[in-house]
Amino acid sequence: MSAHAQEMASAAWTAIGGEPAALAALGFAGEGALPSTFAVSDLAAATVGVAALAVGELVQVLGGPLPAAAVDRRLASFWFAKSIRPIGWRLPPTWNALAGDYAAADGWIRLHTNAPHHRAAAERVLGRARDKTEMARAVERWRAEDLESAVVDEGGCAAVMRARRDWESHPQGGAVGAEPLAHLVATDRAPERAWASTPARPLAGVKVLDLTRVLAGPIASRFLAGYGATVLRIDPPDWNEPAIIPEVTPGKRCARLDLRDPGGRSRFEALLAEADVLLCGYRADALDRLGYGAAARRAITPGLIDVRLDAYGWTGPWSRRRGFDSLVQMSSGIAEAGMRWKAATEPVPLPVQALDHATGYLLAASTIRALTLRVTRRQGTQARLSLARTAKLLIDQGEGFSAPPFAPETDEDVAPAIEATAWGEARRLVPPVAIAGVPMRWDSPAADLGSAEPVWPAG
Repeated sequence: MSAHAQEMASAAWTAIGGEPAALAALGFAGEGALPSTFAVSDLAAATVGVAALAVGELVQVLGGPLPAAAVDRRLASFWFAKSIRPIGWRLPPTWNALAGDYAAADGWIRLHTNAPHHRAAAERVLGRARDKTEMARAVERWRAEDLESAVVDEGGCAAVMRARRDWESHPQGGAVGAEPLAHLVATDRAPERAWASTPARPLAGVKVLDLTRVLAGPIASRFLAGYGATVLRIDPPDWNEPAIIPEVTPGKRCARLDLRDPGGRSRFEALLAEADVLLCGYRADALDRLGYGAAARRAITPGLIDVRLDAYGWTGPWSRRRGFDSLVQMSSGIAEAGMRWKAATEPVPLPVQALDHATGYLLAASTIRALTLRVTRRQGTQARLSLARTAKLLIDQGEGFSAPPFAPETDEDVAPAIEATAWGEARRLVPPVAIAGVPMRWDSPAADLGSAEPVWPAG
């Protein structure tokens, strides 16, 4: 089973420019798999492993030996669902009441309505709906592709269920297929920078300005914080994602700024000037429209490690389209393959939001690899990844996987430490990877959005 994890890890490590010999330090263990026709558990193990391997390479550059990294496939798969275990409280529902898959006149379409403005866009096209039953009656009168276009044109989020062959022949599917899994390029020369890094805490002192939302980017910055990075997450004044925040904010400071307000822009530019890493999950042209294109970012911060994420890839007609994991699964053929595998009458997604999580770990790996290049070559780096290209990494492993289910979670799978989150006490799963001499731990509990000031901590 781990052969697929090894193959995907090798492909990802090569994509970010890692030395092939380092792969010998990465090991996988754990029997079983999440239920899917795809190698989801191996994708989880592979991407966690590549991020860990990047940590190990940085440790070596900082003067330590290259540490072994052991990935537990079972725990990695569990982390791809949720790591937090609330004590005496509950997480809110993941999905808005109208989000979901709907039968159109000629096929299936998914509407993503979690954000209020995305729900409003769908309802401007389809009419106000009190519940999914009313929405279903409106959807069934539309051709699926016509509805997809109408919702997207209105500023909403929707995706038709396509088969893999249809996606590969689609202009966007073809564009994504031609893109690298991770595109890292050197930019400008970086000034000298002394971090507080040690082999045991390799990212200590690294400042990460986090402009990401559900879910891949926050997964990446959670991993970076777990190895010592100072992560400052910035959200707009009105943004919230209550079901996700307790899961992804341990070790982070969370603040709000309005980048359309002169005062907010001034504060943002001051933060960016001190940042080592900018992690951004906005659509491809969003920062440009705000006046912070790539050249402007480098002018503010020479040597910046500029890491970008989008949904549908960086080339092709959908490169600026809004998207989420569940939508990319519909577009790329994953949900259709699941439906065939289950002999079901409706789309069958992956058992977890694996594209988000996997891309998150690949973002973290790319960031840490770029930090290594900054230490060794004094260069800035631009990195670009997408959910759709990560989907191809999984799909290319083929279908028809079968394995016994993982053993159920036990108390031994949950770390004993109590985390005093902003919502109440909680525990978290044991880390999915063990890097010799380099523990994963967070310096602060999960915090709510807007709970901190938009400033870097002193020292």
